[in-house]
Amino acid sequence: MDYTRMRAIAEKLMARAEGLEGSWIVEIGPSGPVLAMVSPSKRHAGTVRRIRTQLDEQLLTTHPGHSCANGPEIEHPALGRMRRPDAVVIPEDVLDEEGLAVDAARVLAVVEIVSPSGPAHEYGEKLAEYPAMGIAHYVIVDPRTGTIEVHSDPCKGRYLQKDPYIFGDSVPVGPWTVETRAFRRYGKAGNDPN
Repeated sequence: MDYTRMRAIAEKLMARAEGLEGSWIVEIGPSGPVLAMVSPSKRHAGTVRRIRTQLDEQLLTTHPGHSCANGPEIEHPALGRMRRPDAVVIPEDVLDEEGLAVDAARVLAVVEIVSPSGPAHEYGEKLAEYPAMGIAHYVIVDPRTGTIEVHSDPCKGRYLQKDPYIFGDSVPVGPWTVETRAFRRYGKAGNDPN
């Protein structure tokens, strides 16, 4: 099935999801369009907020006119993929455009937080798709294990560089740094980052 047809199906699914209760996302993966209900935990949402706040502050200096947003899908029609990362660094003006998705060529970085139920997509499909889309930086935060992976230098459909960190580290992501002392693991008490 060609991407134009898959995209049309994805748009119909999203329109249908708007009438449903709960929070829904539409992605186009290897098997085509998928409508999925999402219910991120509070720790998942808290981690996304902390990352967005830190990156937004630094983007004022490093990339004026850009922001770290959560919500917009990113797409790469030639690959036939559309994904919705937990956070994405993009030019602010794209958030005012019509349409469902942001062209992957405009994305500087993506962040995915592994859900409590498991890492199937973050370490699998998305780790192959984001470099193929040409996205320079892909950060995987895993509150199940208290670990972070920063992937960079996309080349021929994969990232050449992988840098591992643990919660509590200062994590470089391209020209930015994410402080992770306040990150919390799933199932751990309040102030215990590990």
